[in-house]
Amino acid sequence: MKKNFIKALAALALVPAMMFTACSAEKETADNAATGEDNSLQAVLDSGKFILGLDATFKPMGFTDEQDNIVGFDIDLAEEVCKRMGVELVKQPIDWDTKEQDLDAGKIDCIWNGMSISPERAEIMNLSDPYMKNDMIFVVKTESAIASQADLDGKSVAVQSGSSAQTILLESGLNVTPVELATNVECLQQLELDLVDAVFMDSVVANYEITSEQKPYTILPDGLSPEEYAIGFRKNDQALRDEVQRILSEMKADGTVAAISTEWFGTDITTIK
Repeated sequence: MKKNFIKALAALALVPAMMFTACSAEKETADNAATGEDNSLQAVLDSGKFILGLDATFKPMGFTDEQDNIVGFDIDLAEEVCKRMGVELVKQPIDWDTKEQDLDAGKIDCIWNGMSISPERAEIMNLSDPYMKNDMIFVVKTESAIASQADLDGKSVAVQSGSSAQTILLESGLNVTPVELATNVECLQQLELDLVDAVFMDSVVANYEITSEQKPYTILPDGLSPEEYAIGFRKNDQALRDEVQRILSEMKADGTVAAISTEWFGTDITTIK
């Protein structure tokens, strides 16, 4: 009886340590916000881990392959950045609709997943320089009678919830019925099943699906707003943001970025300087 009691006390003694480990990243984020001190880079170097938040269905930027590994263009860039920083890349799938909350809470160190720049995101995040251009386009089935944006009048259009595509579509003034879904994969599945008439999404993703997956989709000639991709950091994490940006520029100069882009897209389509 006494032995069991001592074991119980020992187990209870471990709880505070476990809670401290789980909450250390969140506490550091809160402390930085309170004091205004920026130790964001040092915190990553000290932990030996750089936690990247992503929607793990966003081909080809970051997605889960058939072997259940998270791969993609952004992942390859981040892996090389982390190698040069001397830290481990941790790939953390998140709900894209709550990505800002996960970042602010310290659950992740950045959002790096083909995230489009917008005034709203620039207001609440510390964004990297743009690293790729992107167009927001409409995708329909190849046999569809829809041939232009005008033909979408009164039609249903699937779009990823929490994405810039959702904001652009809702503010476009088009007479369409938005169908908001969690991922682009679900949007395209709905299109394939004829449950929606079109999908509004990133051209980078659409082109990858059409070319690599041999999907019977057509991109309409007239899209909406062109965009650029950037990496999102917490507002006060300037040191971490600048170090990642510096390494990306170094990788661009030595040809590493071009090699990674060519592997995924056939050519260097990045805009990193």
